[in-house]
Amino acid sequence: MAPHITPVRTSETVPASAAVVVIGGGIVGLTAALTLSERGISVIVLEKGVVAGEQSSRNQGWIRKTSRAAADVPLAAAADRLWSRMRQRTGSDVGYQEAGILFLARNEADMAPYEAWMRSVASLDLDSRLVDQNEIDRLVPGGRGSWAGGLYTPSDGRAEPSLAASAIARAAVDKGAVIVENCAVRSLVRTAGRVSGVVTERGEISCDTVLLAGGLWSRRFLGNLGVGLPVLPLTVSVARTAPMEGPTEIAVGGPDFSFRKRADGGFIVTHRSAVKAPITLDHLLIGRRYASSLRTQGRYLRVAFGRDFIDDLRLPRRWKPQGPSPFERVRAKDPSVDLGAIDEAFIALRAAWPVFDAAEVAEVWAGTVDVTPDSLPVIDHVSEIPGLVICTGFSGHGFGTAPAAGELAADILTGSDPIIDPAPYRFARFE
Repeated sequence: MAPHITPVRTSETVPASAAVVVIGGGIVGLTAALTLSERGISVIVLEKGVVAGEQSSRNQGWIRKTSRAAADVPLAAAADRLWSRMRQRTGSDVGYQEAGILFLARNEADMAPYEAWMRSVASLDLDSRLVDQNEIDRLVPGGRGSWAGGLYTPSDGRAEPSLAASAIARAAVDKGAVIVENCAVRSLVRTAGRVSGVVTERGEISCDTVLLAGGLWSRRFLGNLGVGLPVLPLTVSVARTAPMEGPTEIAVGGPDFSFRKRADGGFIVTHRSAVKAPITLDHLLIGRRYASSLRTQGRYLRVAFGRDFIDDLRLPRRWKPQGPSPFERVRAKDPSVDLGAIDEAFIALRAAWPVFDAAEVAEVWAGTVDVTPDSLPVIDHVSEIPGLVICTGFSGHGFGTAPAAGELAADILTGSDPIIDPAPYRFARFE
């Protein structure tokens, strides 16, 4: 099941043309559409299912710079600034709070990556700091865990996935964008080799440029065009508690649990070291590219071989624009929840903070993210297809950086000065 999101008023009709077509109604594509609309550029967002129906509403809502690759920190810092103004920009509450994020370590081996990260970002003027047991007890009182230390960034924050994408979508519509749900894009139209439109299940739309912000579906869409994008799926299970008394406003990530407070007084809880890796054909095709990541992160993965492999094989990798596409067969990826992982997370969490003994699980769901070999997204032109820009592969970080990522994509589409240096996100790095 998917978490409830605030409904969005979308168009019942499909316009014949626009300057820009955005493929994908997740938070990144919606932010790009909002940015373009604010600049007076006509834009249509086409979503195969419903707005924010996949990972944009299923994530944990963390907005962090902490533990990101140093090259990725400027995008995250720019997103911080944009999140802080999002309520004024959209005219709606998105649940944003600069409440801080704290990562915990049980032993020196767990601390080593945090210490290394601090060295890697020493020149970036962040407010992150290493903390000891005493400061952890002060920041998150009522605990009985024994910690070797932690990594704390006071300026990190959170927002509500159930509110944010919808608010951004409504603001984009108010400024002239058109959003069409249940309208899959099957392919591109090209004139003299350059993009001149898109083919949808409801007809063709003419445009000057296209932004592909299709999340985990972007690889399949590009593959049908003869372009290889290296991403693999990972699935995270999430629990939402009923409103309860909690230990802190800070979001906390332990070795085998994480929690953060929601705007309604409940908490989002996950298991940080139990990420499902559903084996698909793509693992056989491009898995070798992830060898480095597996050496450092492999212990967190729970490999699963079964239904996901069969379901993936049943979806075509090649199709013609005149016929149905895979995106019409699967309107929303709705993976099964790993209840065992959620139970394990609560056991560890309650051992560390007994206040969670009173937690009542109100809802559970799972979401699938698209992970690149270096865990950085691609935000760039596609050189093989002039007029096509992609903004995808966020590796579980898309919600937090969405405001800046969407603006960067809009900058690239329009040839404007980019909000940050786009070099870390070049597509060519995978060649």
